[in-house]
Amino acid sequence: MTQQNQPPVAAVKPQELTIHSHTRIDNYYWLREKKNPDVITHLEAENAYTQAMMAHTAVLQQQLYDEMVGRIQETDSSAPVQHGGFYYYTRTEAGQQYTIHCRKQGSLDAPEEILLDENALAVGEAYFRIGVTRISPDHRLLAYTTDTVGGERYTLQIKDLATGELLPDRVANVSYSLEWGNDNRTLFYTVQDAAWRDYKALRHELGTDTAVDPLIHHEPDELYRVSLDKTKDEAYLLLEINSKETSEVWALDAHTPSGGFFLIEPRRANRRYSVEHRAGQFYILTNDAAPNYQIVTAPVDAPGFANWQPFIGHNPDKLLEGLELFAGHVVVYGRSQALPTLDIHDFASGQTRSLTFPEAVYATRGAPNPEFDRRAFRFVYTSMTTADSTYDVNLDTLAWTLIKQEPVLGGYDPANYETARVWATAVDGARIPISLLYQKGLVRDGHNPCLLYGYGSYGASMSPAFDQKRLSLVDRGFIWAIAHIRGGQEMGRAWYDQGKFLHKPNTFTDFIACGRHLMAEGYTQRAKLAIMGRSAGGLLIGAVLNLAPDLCQTAVAGVPFVDVVTTMLDESIPLTVVEFEEWGNPKDKTFYDAMLAYSPYDNLKAGVYPHILVTAGLNDPRVQYWEPAKWVAKLRTLKTDDHRLLFKVFMGAGHFSSSGRYDYLKDTAFEYAFILDTIG
Repeated sequence: MTQQNQPPVAAVKPQELTIHSHTRIDNYYWLREKKNPDVITHLEAENAYTQAMMAHTAVLQQQLYDEMVGRIQETDSSAPVQHGGFYYYTRTEAGQQYTIHCRKQGSLDAPEEILLDENALAVGEAYFRIGVTRISPDHRLLAYTTDTVGGERYTLQIKDLATGELLPDRVANVSYSLEWGNDNRTLFYTVQDAAWRDYKALRHELGTDTAVDPLIHHEPDELYRVSLDKTKDEAYLLLEINSKETSEVWALDAHTPSGGFFLIEPRRANRRYSVEHRAGQFYILTNDAAPNYQIVTAPVDAPGFANWQPFIGHNPDKLLEGLELFAGHVVVYGRSQALPTLDIHDFASGQTRSLTFPEAVYATRGAPNPEFDRRAFRFVYTSMTTADSTYDVNLDTLAWTLIKQEPVLGGYDPANYETARVWATAVDGARIPISLLYQKGLVRDGHNPCLLYGYGSYGASMSPAFDQKRLSLVDRGFIWAIAHIRGGQEMGRAWYDQGKFLHKPNTFTDFIACGRHLMAEGYTQRAKLAIMGRSAGGLLIGAVLNLAPDLCQTAVAGVPFVDVVTTMLDESIPLTVVEFEEWGNPKDKTFYDAMLAYSPYDNLKAGVYPHILVTAGLNDPRVQYWEPAKWVAKLRTLKTDDHRLLFKVFMGAGHFSSSGRYDYLKDTAFEYAFILDTIG
C-alpha cells in the first residue's frame, strides 16, 4: 500500500485534565492548536487518506452528483413576495453557485432590478455566504451581511439601490440580527464577543463613524444572547435578550429610533416569551404556567406580567411554536403528534379554524409574509414525496391558492413513492415516531437498505419534508427514515425536556430503539442499515456507536459534537457558556458525571465498529474541528476491525460545509457514495 492508503497516525501527547478529583488523560489534546503546522499537516493527511480510499468511487460520485443536478431547475426563481409596491424574489442561473436577489416595481411584468448578485460578490472567494438582508422601510437602501470564511462573523454593508453604490458605512463582526428604524437612516445590529456570543446591540445612523455607534445594550451574563426583531406592523423594534430557558424583551417605537427602549417584562428564570404587536396590544407567546405555551395580550402602555390577559390557552396535547400576526387575523403555528398544525383566529368573529392537510405525514413552514394588512397568509406545504409547495391561504375563506411548487426534473413521479409513520417503543415505554420514505411496493423482507437519520437536541423538530437528494438513495432501494427522538420537540415540550440535561441518554437509546424496530418489523437488517447525524446529531451517532456498535453497517457523523466534557469545561471555546442550559455545567459534579458517562470521545473502547465517515470544518465556530479530529485519532487506535474510518476536513469552511449549491451537492454525493459503497 502507498503511504496515502495508510491511515494517518496522530502523535500521542498526553494531557492531564483534572476536575472533581478526577483525572482524564487526553492523548490528542494538542490537535486544538490550529496555528500549529503539525496540526494542519495531520488534517491534510487525513484528507489525502480519505481521497485515496474513496478514489474507486469517483464514477459513482459523479453519477450521484449528475442525478442531483439533473433534478433541479438550475435556472429558476422563487415565489415573488409583495412588499411596499414591489415584488421581491430570488433566482438562480444554470452553472452559477449562488443566489441573485431581485425585485420588480408595481407588476411582475415590470423590468427586473438586481439588488444583489451573490455570484459577483463571491468572485475570488473559496467560501461565501449571505447572513441577513434587510430592505429599508422606503425600499431605497439594502443592508446585508457577508461571511467569506465560514466562521459566522459577518460584515455589514449598505447599498444605495438607486445608484448601485455601496455607502461608506461598514461594520465588521456583526451577527444575524439587523433591523431598520422607520426613519430610513438608523440601523440596529448586534456584535459578538470572543466566544461568538451576541452580547451587544448598537445603533448606527447613516453617514456617521461606525466606530462610535451608540451602545443600546450590553449583556454581561454569558448565558444570554442579544437579538433584534421588528413587529410585522413595523410599529416597534424589539430587543430580545434570551438564554435557552429565559427571556426578556424591550420595545422601541420604530418611528423614533433615537429614543429609548422600554421593558415588556423582566427576565425570570425559566420563563420564555416573544412579542408581536397589533392595535395597541402586545401579543405574547409564553410558557408561563404553560409548558406547551399559551398566547396572552397586554396593553402597550402597561405590558408587564400583571396585565397579561389570556388569548389562546395552553393545550397539553399541542405545542404552540409561533404566531403570525395580521391586521385581521392571527396564524398560530403548532405541533401535535409529531405533525405541524396551523390555526387561524379571526379577530372580527372571534372564531378559530384549523387547516387540514392532504397527507398523513407532512411538514409545513412559514413563508415571507411582510404585509401586515394582507388578507392572505403564505406558507410552504411539503412531504417526503411532495416537493415544496408555496400556498396563499385566504384568511377569510381558508381557500388555498398554489403560488409555486418547486420543480423536480429527471422524471420524478411522486406516485412511485410512499411515506409512512411508524412507532418504535423506547426502553422506558415511550412511543417514538419514525417517518419513512421508500419506493412504492416495498417488501418488508428484511433485505432493504435503510438510512436512519436523527438529531434530538435543542428542541429542534425534524420535519418530514421533501429533499430531492434523497431520491438517489431511495431509487437504489433505500428506505429513508427520520427518528423523531427525545431532545427534539416533535411531541411537545416534555419530549424536549426528556432528552436534555440528565435525561440526555434517552436521545441515544430512543435512536437505537428506532433502528431495532425497523429491523424487527422487516424493513431492514443490521448489514443494510446506515445511520447519520450532524452537529448535535453527530453526538448522537458517536454515543450510539459506543452503546450499540453492532446496530449498523455504516455511520456518517457530520461535524460531530463528540468531546462533550472537555468542550463544556472550557468557557473560552465559542458558545460554551450559552450551552449550559442545554447540556448542564460540568463544573457541577452531577453534570460532569452525567456527561462523562455518554461523551463519545471519553467512552471509546477497543472493539469492532461499523464503517464510519466523519466530517469537520476548520473554521467551524459551533463544533470545533478538533473534536472530530481527536475522536477519529483515538478511534483508530482502538478499533479492531478492518472497516473504513474516513475523516474529511473542509479546510476553508465552517459548520455548514461548502457554500456553493453545486459544491454542496458534490459533498452530498461523496457521503452517499460512501454509504452505497459500504452497505453493498
